[in-house]
Amino acid sequence: MAGMFENEKVENPDSSEPSIERRVDNSEVPSRKKETGNGYGGDGDKIILTEDDCYEELGFCFPTWKKWMILTVIFIVQVSMNFNTSLYSNAITGMTEEFNISAQAARCGAMIFLVLYAFGCELWAPWSEELGRWPILQLSLFLVNIWQIPVGVAQNFGTVMAGRALGGLSSAGGSVTLGMVADMWEADEQQYAVAFIVFSSVGGSVLGPVVGGFVEQYAAWRWNIWIQLIFGGFVQALHFFLVPETRTSIMLNKIAKRRRKAGETNVYGPTELIPWKDRFSAKEIIQTWIRPFKMFLTEPIVLTLSLLSGFSDALIFMFLQSYSLVYDQWGFSAYQVGLAFLPLLIGYFLAWFSFFPAIARNKRQRREKPNDEHAQYESRLWWLLFTVPCLPIGLFGFAWTSGGPPIHWIGSMIFSAVIGIANYSIYMATIDYMICAYGPYSASATGGNGWSRDFLAGVLTVPATPFYTNIGGKDHLQYASTILACIACLLVVSVYVIYWKGPVLRKRSPFAQQLSSAREEHGGRRASAIYGPSRTNSMAGASVKSSASHRQSV
Repeated sequence: MAGMFENEKVENPDSSEPSIERRVDNSEVPSRKKETGNGYGGDGDKIILTEDDCYEELGFCFPTWKKWMILTVIFIVQVSMNFNTSLYSNAITGMTEEFNISAQAARCGAMIFLVLYAFGCELWAPWSEELGRWPILQLSLFLVNIWQIPVGVAQNFGTVMAGRALGGLSSAGGSVTLGMVADMWEADEQQYAVAFIVFSSVGGSVLGPVVGGFVEQYAAWRWNIWIQLIFGGFVQALHFFLVPETRTSIMLNKIAKRRRKAGETNVYGPTELIPWKDRFSAKEIIQTWIRPFKMFLTEPIVLTLSLLSGFSDALIFMFLQSYSLVYDQWGFSAYQVGLAFLPLLIGYFLAWFSFFPAIARNKRQRREKPNDEHAQYESRLWWLLFTVPCLPIGLFGFAWTSGGPPIHWIGSMIFSAVIGIANYSIYMATIDYMICAYGPYSASATGGNGWSRDFLAGVLTVPATPFYTNIGGKDHLQYASTILACIACLLVVSVYVIYWKGPVLRKRSPFAQQLSSAREEHGGRRASAIYGPSRTNSMAGASVKSSASHRQSV
């Protein structure tokens, strides 16, 4: 090789952009490779580490106890994030009295948090892939806790809105926590871990109103905020002391530094030789931020599954807004309305446990048919075919058992549990499928799923209550939930379409195809990255063929 740089032709999978010529810094090569010439000869040879060189030191090979210890802390982190989104609602009554605003205006604080939480998940996710999971989660948790303070001491509603907006934007969300699953488990082994984290996400949303009901009835509204801060501080401390870095590329850099200290002075991690000004130029920063949005818009898998998950969550969120209206008919107090959310949590538990035999079936099928793509991918959606009908069934059942006395309130709660089964199942199945397809870039891919769920739930926060109250007639509550059930029927149909047409979606998803090819090159293990025209925006025009040719030159 004549020098440090060479010209390489790169084909961009985005057909709207022509092929481009680029100068390739050979330090980017994702293989253990000596760099010679232009100062790299002799004793100055540079060797770039990859996961193949030190796989046993990466997160995939952590002891089982360590993986689940890390995951348990991440479970609590995720619960705290979703706890923040839901506990605020129990402060609305106190805010309306203190700030002399309407309940609809006070709900804007919940709306702006959820909407910006959706964008926060997208903006934080790719940075966790470039800078590491640990610093990004620490920074996110710190900022979320800081922004609780102005809300807690607010003397006007404008301060509340500003604090909630900044808190939502600072939340890294499930896209980063789910990305950590991909850091520690291969695609064939990840499902129990994914199921665990998904339960923390949906369960945290239920914990908010359960706790908030008691706070609303027995304490000042500001305690809803202080409880969030106390819980958030505890969670941040747990994460700080107990969770190590898991992102493969960052771990490779650290391993290389340790080896240099031990005497291997020519060993470097995959990004160490790339100057910061090149990795994080204005162009690279923009590309990093738009990666999740680009995947959402250009990857059919991400778009389709995210919209399915998002619309189903939005329907359920609107249904939850009816709880106060429905259970007021039976004379429930604030804390009793909060306890009415527990059947939903029971539904989540039942769905979580129901996935254990489904996962075992899927693993057996993948083991018996290693070359069958349907067994490897679409079979992960199999159990969803049986659980997704619970969504319209639960909504229809809840609708016509929520009319108040003489109907007993237990009927509506039973159907709430049925809805919980569907909500968990949709989230679990779609997330599991996307993590399998996108591996190390699952944080960006699942960011689209989280964005859809949080954004649609956020924009429906304000109109949800009028939707239930403004439908005419004595059965207005029943009619409103029935409308949601009818919409849910359309979503159920889409699940079966995705199951049968999944291979078509994957073939039209260029990034997923490239990661699949890279995994084959790694002997069945997924690659930690795909290196292309942009070192930071690893999805843009990545060239797997180029990586393979470099590896063969070793």
